[in-house]
Amino acid sequence: MAIDEPHASTFGDSIPPALWMMALSAMAPFPIAAAAYGWGTADVARPALTVILTWSGVVLAFLGGVRWGMESGRPRPRAQRLLISILSPLAAWTVLASRHRVPEGWIIGGCLIAFLLQWIFDHHGPDVAARYPRLSTALTAGACISLAVCLDQALKIGHV
Repeated sequence: MAIDEPHASTFGDSIPPALWMMALSAMAPFPIAAAAYGWGTADVARPALTVILTWSGVVLAFLGGVRWGMESGRPRPRAQRLLISILSPLAAWTVLASRHRVPEGWIIGGCLIAFLLQWIFDHHGPDVAARYPRLSTALTAGACISLAVCLDQALKIGHV
C-alpha cells in the first residue's frame, strides 16, 4: 500500500502488544492523578492536579506530533493537515499556561475538550493506519474520564 492510499480499519487489523503497552503506560498517570485529586487530601490533591494537567499537555503534544509526522512523511504534505495537527497541543499548552489566571474548572474542561477534538481529528483523517485511531481512542477515553473526575471535583469545591 502506498503512503497516499487510505487504510480502512478492519476487525482483522492487529495491534502489537508493545503498542498497547505504550498506550496503556501513557494513559496510567491520568486515572492515578484523577483519583488523587478527586479523593486525596488537600496536600495530595494540589500536586495531583498539576500532574494531570501537565501530562495532558505532554500527551496532546505527542498525539499532535504523531499526526504531524504521518502527514509530513507523505510525498506531498497537505498544509491544512499539518496546521490542524498542531492545534490540540497548542490548545493544551495554552490552557495549561492559563492556570492560576483562570479557574481550575475551565482549565480542566479545556484539556478535556482538546482531547476530544484531537480524537475527532484522528478519526476523520485520511490515510491513517487503522490501529492509530483505536490506540488513540483508548488513550482519549482514559484521559477524558480522568479529567471528568477532576472537573467534577473542581465543581464541588467551587473552583470554576
